[in-house]
Parts: sequence; structure tokens; C-alpha cells
Amino acid sequence: MTTPALTPGDGVLVRDGAEYRLLSGSVHYFRVHPAQWEDRLRRLAAMGANTVDTYVPWNFHERREGEFAFDGWRDLTGFIRLAGEAGLDVLLRPSPYICAEWNNGGIPSWLTARTRSLRSSDPAFLSAVDAWYDELIPRITPLQAAYGGPIVAVQVENEYGSFGSDRGYLEHLATGLRERGVVELLTTADGTRADMLSHGSLLESATPTFTFGTGAALADALRPAGAPLICGELWGGWFDHWGEKHHVRSAESMMGTVTDLLGRGGSVSLYMAHGGTNFGLWAGANWDGVLQPTITSYDSDAPIGEDGTITEKFSALRAAFARFHSAELPAIPPAPVFQRPQTVTFTPVASLYDTVRAYAADTDPRSAMPQTFEELGQPDGVVAYRAIADLPGDVELSVDGLHDRAVVFVDGVRAATLERDGATSAVLTGSARRAEITIVVEALGRINYGYRLGEHKGITGVRLERRLVHGWSHTLLPETVWEAPVAPGSDGVAVAEVHVTDVADAWLALAEGGAGWVWLNGFLLGRYDRVGPQITLYAPAPLWREGPNEVRVVDFVSLPARVELRERPDFGEAEEFIGY
Repeated sequence: MTTPALTPGDGVLVRDGAEYRLLSGSVHYFRVHPAQWEDRLRRLAAMGANTVDTYVPWNFHERREGEFAFDGWRDLTGFIRLAGEAGLDVLLRPSPYICAEWNNGGIPSWLTARTRSLRSSDPAFLSAVDAWYDELIPRITPLQAAYGGPIVAVQVENEYGSFGSDRGYLEHLATGLRERGVVELLTTADGTRADMLSHGSLLESATPTFTFGTGAALADALRPAGAPLICGELWGGWFDHWGEKHHVRSAESMMGTVTDLLGRGGSVSLYMAHGGTNFGLWAGANWDGVLQPTITSYDSDAPIGEDGTITEKFSALRAAFARFHSAELPAIPPAPVFQRPQTVTFTPVASLYDTVRAYAADTDPRSAMPQTFEELGQPDGVVAYRAIADLPGDVELSVDGLHDRAVVFVDGVRAATLERDGATSAVLTGSARRAEITIVVEALGRINYGYRLGEHKGITGVRLERRLVHGWSHTLLPETVWEAPVAPGSDGVAVAEVHVTDVADAWLALAEGGAGWVWLNGFLLGRYDRVGPQITLYAPAPLWREGPNEVRVVDFVSLPARVELRERPDFGEAEEFIGY
């Protein structure tokens, strides 16, 4: 019979017959370039952690239904093995939903397009989860501590007590993990309120953990009799939304909570120990009356910065964790190296409209009414909607169900830029005529938390005054379309050639840019937006090469004038924030 590494004892965790402290930190393999996984894990071990925790984002591995990917950047088992080699255990969090400020909370958009009964016992949802687990869990079971691997705990679900009340769903997940071979400690994670714990826990089969910024005393009071005190997420920093200030938390404030928790005999997982980057279009969004898209950086004011730089928090945690180790802590890896600053001017190479029209095809889906991204099978990015309409002269065009930004062209001429939580209509001027209306819609990140999880992207209708426009074609634009050379223009795509002699990390600032995406040598780094707070984007060393390097942007508002390479990040104006 296999024996799990960790077991709950009389109010403590037990390992090898003795009381044990789990000293963990979150590092997400999907937010770190694979060539840098080992470096970040070794920095975590040098910080004094004995465990790394990571989510497993379902949509990162099964972007389209039935198409699973576990290689390259998605080599989960490779990351787990590297953690073991660095002397770290692994707390694995593969629940179908992860939140994590990740697009759609990790749930594939093809599934949220099919059912609204998310995170429930609905058969449509459970059958998809089961198919996913049939693919995922057999890959990780051999890496459990019971078989000599580093995995010591597996999370059943994530903050479910803040979302739903379907106990059968939680039991299905826990039973499914056990039946597929998970023998290590099962956990749940919820906030520090009694109702959250009661709706999100499975006390008979999983050990509860708590998520908080300052709530060690509340968690201690709420934990069930005999259960160990575990903070599954201690928020040492916080994430940012576009248009807000940069959130920071002082080392003194963070260590106050850490010290309080450890003084109560608790275990901790710091969220985040190293935040990394929301590369590509993977950043999610929150909802608080308006959409709140998350920025590209996920630095989170963490002890190990987005570029690997160690901070004051790192030193404080290393000192606090050292007393729980019988041997000297590993040496701190060398500091990261950065490229020398330089500035290069952008050259416009293609117009937004011409790029869209060049990619359009006779086989584009057509329908009477505009279809959403979900109906079209488009996970994220951009869809261009096109129809021919009779304009009676000056007329108001209104877009219904806009999620999230739209650029409107009339006969190829930019007429308006519309925003989900701003203007969703515009007056088209000119004489009476038959005209082509093209609406280029960009999704700005799917909601990752709360009851709005799984909402649509795109548009649902277009009106000229009160009259609906019918007869739409839909061009689904992949991320790579912006690399195609088409007719030059000044309002869409631009490139800059950056010459590099020494390959190293860099931070990119896009001077005078509006809002768009930026690629480095064909790799989509992420989004930028003039509303801030983020000014620089992290460009890790593995993406650079000696000699010429191409920086390419597509901007949906106004093209940047130049790209600046900097040695230090600029996340914008900061404000103190401790979470909840």
C-alpha cells in the first residue's frame, strides 16, 4: 500500500512521523519561459522554500477540444521534475478552475461556449472535466512522493466557497482524483469566512487551506478541530488592471502576516513567490461594474521579480524560513544580466484595414446576425465583421453586446473606435450611399473570477438608428496574421529592427503607443496600453538573438513612434495594497 508524504495530524502536518511545515511559494510554469524554469526554481529554493506550488491551466493544454499539448512551454512533467532536482516538493493545483487572473479562469472557451453550468454537477461540464483528467492525471501520478517524485499535495478545487454550492461537484472531483491514482494529500482553498469554508471544503476527504493577505488569526479560528493551519495563498503582493495604479505591498507588511502565521504553527504558500508574465493573450479580467482587464506583467510585487531580480521581501523570507531547515540554504543564483539601453524608431508596414481584408476569404462564416467568438470557435484575439448596408446620409451606428473594443471602418476608412464600457455607438457622416461596414473587434481578456465567468466575446448585433443590419461575414484573425506583408499604412502594423551584440534580458517601452500587441522575433510578448500603469514589458533573454531582432506591433488606436530597450522595469505609479 502506498503511503502519502504528508498527512494531517493533531492540528499539524506530519511527515515521516514528525511535525512538518510546508514553506511554499507559487511559480507558474505557464508564466515563465521554459529556459528560465530552472533559474526561478533555484531562486525559490534559495529563498528557503521547501515546496513550489503551481496551477495547471486547462485551456493552456487543451485550447481546442480534444487537442492536448504537453510539450515545449506546456511540459508540465518537465517542470515538476526540475522542481524535484532543485530540492523542492510540489503542491499541484490542477482543478478545472484556477482563477489566477488567467484568461477564463483556466476553463477552455470552447466549453464555456457550450454550457453555462460551470463548476457544477451538470453532465456537460463533468464529462469535459473527466476527459481532461483522463489525459492529465496519468501524467502526474508517477511523480508523486509515494513513488519517489516531488508531488506531495494536490488541490481539488480553487476558492469554490466564493462561487457555488454544489457539493456533488466537489465530491466528483475528489473521487475522480483518487480513482485516477492520486494518493497524496488532497486540499481545498477558500477565503477566511465561515460560509466560504462550508461551501468550498470537503473535510472528510480533503484538508482545507485558506487564502488571505492579513487573515492568519481568522484562519486559525475557522480551521476545523484537529486540522492543520495552512495558508494556501498568502498574498504578499497583488496584480494590476489596465487603467489603475501599480499595487505594491511593503516587506514589513507582508512579513507581519508571515510571522503571525508561522508563530501559530502554520504552513504557508506565498502567492506569488515569482509572478512571471501574462505572455500572449492569456491575461484574464475581473468585473466590478465594468470590465477590468489584467495587465501583461504578473510581477505582483513578488520576492523574486518578473525578471528574476531578488527583492527586500526575498531576504526577509530567507531569514524567516532558514530556521526550519537543518542544513544551510542553497546559494542565491547570480543576478540577471540586461542589455544596454537603446532606442529604435518604428516603421509602419501595414494598415489595420488592409491586413484584415487581405486575410478575408470566400469561406469566411456567414450569417444573418453577427456571431460571437464562441459561436465562431475563436478562442481569443480578433474577429472582423463585415456587411453591406444602405446608409441614408448621417446616421447613428450602434453595436450591441460589444465585448470588448471595436474599430469601425466605412468603405475602408476608419470611422470610430468603440469601447465596451464607453461609447458603443457613433455617427457615420456622409451622403446617402451603399457602403461596406467593417467592425474589427478585439477581446481584452476573459473574466476569470465570479459569477460572470464564461461570458461571450465579440458582438451580438449592429443597428443603424433602430434598423438592424443583416448579412454578416466573419474573418477569424489568428495571432500570426499581423506578420503578413500587405499594403503599407500608418494606422495598424509597424516594425523596428533592434541590433543586439550580447543576448540578455531587456525591458521594452513603446513610446507614444495607443493600445495593442507586441511581438519579439515572432513571439507575442503581450498587450500594451497607454492608460497604464505598466510602461515596460519584459522581454526575456531566450527570445533574443545576436544581430538583428524584429519588434513588431499591431495597434488598434495609434501606432507607437519608437521602442526603447531599458535595463529596469517601470510598472507606473504605485499604491500600497495588502489584498484581503
